[in-house]
Amino acid sequence: MIAQKEALEQQIAEATAQGRSEAIAKVKAMMAEYGLTAADLGSTRKPASKSKVPAKKVAAKYHSASTGESWSGRGLQPRWLKVALAAGKKLSDFAVKA
Repeated sequence: MIAQKEALEQQIAEATAQGRSEAIAKVKAMMAEYGLTAADLGSTRKPASKSKVPAKKVAAKYHSASTGESWSGRGLQPRWLKVALAAGKKLSDFAVKA
């Protein structure tokens, strides 16, 4: 079973590589036919650079007294909060008092 899976994955990789090679060859042929360069295609995209400013840690807005876990209110709700909300608690029950 594992050998079959590996063989299929190898065939997929080879087919993908062959399709990619064929596509590149077609694009190069069309570029040569029409006298195009990479600049003509508008490939002036700059590579992404990493931010030099470190990310700021956000203060917690919600806290569980029973588990000691907290959540900033950003992103997905953590599992402990989802379980508590499903059990009938309110989000305001976990609000951090300022």
